[in-house]
Parts: sequence; C-alpha cells; structure tokens
Amino acid sequence: MGYLYIFGTIFFTVYGQLVLKWRISQYGQLPDGGVVDKVVFLLKLLLDPFVFSGFASAFIASLFWMAAMTKFDVSYAYPFMSLSFVLVFLFAALLFKEPVTIYKIAGLILIVAGIFISSRSA
Repeated sequence: MGYLYIFGTIFFTVYGQLVLKWRISQYGQLPDGGVVDKVVFLLKLLLDPFVFSGFASAFIASLFWMAAMTKFDVSYAYPFMSLSFVLVFLFAALLFKEPVTIYKIAGLILIVAGIFISSRSA
C-alpha cells in the first residue's frame, strides 16, 4: 500500500504541473503593465477551474505524501519523487511539443539511475 501512496503523490504532482502549464499558456504571458494588471491577470488564472484543480492536486499530493511517510523512510521514498521530472518531461514533449534535447535526455537518464541506486537497500 505504501507504493500506492508514492504513486498518488507522483500522479497528482504531475497532473498539477501539466494542467497549470496548459491553462496558463491559454491566457498568455503576464502583462508588462503595472501591479494592478498583474494582480488581475493572476486572479483570472486562480478563478479558472482547471488552474484551481492544479492547486487542489498539489494539496492532494501532499496528503498522499503524508501517508507515504507513515510507510517509508524519507531517504528511501523521496528519490521516487524524481520520477515526476521524467513524467513531466515526457508529457510536456508529447502534449506541448516542448523540445527534446540530448542534454535533457542525459539528465533524465541520470535521474533514473539515481532512483535505481538510491532505492537499493544495503
């Protein structure tokens, strides 16, 4: 059951990142105008139901993380959170056509290697 908690943490973290990117890109860039323009822009974003769901997913992810902490040492469980980097990268490339470079791929390989090494018990 503990791994389900880690999976839930990763799932809701990735969902939140992707939905925020999707919706924010629909609204465009933060205005160059004054503080009022920026605050109004950000309030519009906060009132978007999908943006709100992205923030809610961060809260749900934290609940899953708290449950995971009852089952694992943080030094064991935390490296699995790096899988969110991998998943966000893959989905961003597929959904948002973000660039895939050799440096990003090399970094992801190092992340996965780190997860593998750090998850081994001595």
